[in-house]
Amino acid sequence: MEIIEQVKKSYGLDGFELRQITEHKGGRNKIFVCSKDGEKKYVLRISELNDRTLNDYLAETEYIRFLKENGASVADVIPSLNGVFVERIGDASVSIFEYAKGMLMCDNGYRYREGVPLEEYFFNIGKTIGRIHKLSKVYEPSHKRMSYFDKFNTEYIDELIPDTYGELKKAIEKRTEKFSELPVNREVFGMVHFDYCDGNYHVDMSTGDITVFDFDNCINCWYMFDLAHTWTHGIGWCQFEPDPKRRIDFMEHYLNTVLDGYRSETDVSEDMLDKLQLFIDMTLIENIVDEFECAAREGEELDEEDIRQAAFCLINDIPLLGIGG
Repeated sequence: MEIIEQVKKSYGLDGFELRQITEHKGGRNKIFVCSKDGEKKYVLRISELNDRTLNDYLAETEYIRFLKENGASVADVIPSLNGVFVERIGDASVSIFEYAKGMLMCDNGYRYREGVPLEEYFFNIGKTIGRIHKLSKVYEPSHKRMSYFDKFNTEYIDELIPDTYGELKKAIEKRTEKFSELPVNREVFGMVHFDYCDGNYHVDMSTGDITVFDFDNCINCWYMFDLAHTWTHGIGWCQFEPDPKRRIDFMEHYLNTVLDGYRSETDVSEDMLDKLQLFIDMTLIENIVDEFECAAREGEELDEEDIRQAAFCLINDIPLLGIGG
């Protein structure tokens, strides 16, 4: 790729081996791991789609820098030789990031540190995102990312989702009306990761420390979104438990432990926690919108299986993704 040679010149990557990561379904970026002598390691992201502006990328990298400089555990963005964090090369926006210390949980077979209870991991999940949200509450950006309703509004969703999904569109519109009634202030609303899950952080198995990366979807939204997203991804730890009550009990314990970690960094009000179900619905809507966008971007028909459970829960008002039976 000609662009790779230009990237190497822009970032001084002579002698580095670049290995492209297999794109996941619907992926919007080309990702490469850059390594040299088995020591230096970076992550290169090349974005060639036109759904982000230069300001969007500058806002993302500014936010990452702010978090890193103020003690959040995130993979930092690396400046080019020109001293910028986003290089425009042709029609592409290019950035390079630190390689997060540790490993993905899936690459360790979802086994945590030997001899250490999972509660430490759950606590650190909350503590890590709590630190990020604490900093977001005082963040004053030069470049601003979009806010939730700039994208997730009735007009856009109505245009994106075909009328053949009439029941789903009505269910989403009902939630959108409720979202519009939520408070918007510094204590509850600000920059969030918007995809905080074990696919977007590494765990240092020697210490348990978590390092977050991939802020490509960061947006101004309610902090509860990241906590609800954490809840939905926590279901994997009990999904094969046949007893619904034990699933519910596990998820209560899981969330309480996450919240203990979160509250060690910043507060979350009981009023917002009482709205957990509404924010779970918000995560489902984000997933559905993403699936429709990916299908449109690839010029393919949507695979309805990809949204089946989320749509069913929204349409039928199924609480807690049905874990209660």
